[in-house]
Amino acid sequence: MKHRYSGFTLIEVLIVVVIMAVLAATIIPQFTSSTDDAKKSARDFNTHSLRAQIELYRIDHNGDYPTVAQLAPGDTNVLTNMTDGDGVIGTDPDVNKYGPYILSNDNALPANPFNGKTEVVAGTGAGPGSDAAGWQYNVLTGGIWPNDTQYWEEHGEEGET
Repeated sequence: MKHRYSGFTLIEVLIVVVIMAVLAATIIPQFTSSTDDAKKSARDFNTHSLRAQIELYRIDHNGDYPTVAQLAPGDTNVLTNMTDGDGVIGTDPDVNKYGPYILSNDNALPANPFNGKTEVVAGTGAGPGSDAAGWQYNVLTGGIWPNDTQYWEEHGEEGET
C-alpha cells in the first residue's frame, strides 16, 4: 500500500509567496506617506482654528488683535484665558466675560505638528522664519501661519490654506 502525503507542493508554496510579495509591493508604499498626510491635516486644521479664534477675539475686543506677547504660552495667553473687554486676563466671570477661545491644559496654542512648537513670533506671512517658533503672527492683520518650510512650499507667498 502506497502512502499518500497531503500538503502543498513546492510550486504551490512559491506561487503563494510571489502573490504576497506583489501585494506587499503595491500596498506598503501607500502607507509611507500617511504620517506626513496626518501632519498636514493637523497643521491645516490648527491654522484654520487659530485664525477663527483670533477673529473672535478681535470682535469681542473692539477690533483689536492680540499682540505677539499676548499669545505666548502660559498664563498670559489671551486666547486660552478669560479676558475683559480690554484684553486683561482675569478669573471673575462678571468682569472677564470673553474667552477662553482655545481650551488648553498648558495655556498654549496648539503645536505645529512639523516642529512640535507652540511659540509665536512676529511675521508677515511671506515665508518661513526662525525655527524657534511654531507659528508666525501679523498683529496688524491678525494673520497666523505655520512656521515650517513644507507649508510655504505648498502654499507659496500668499500663505493661505
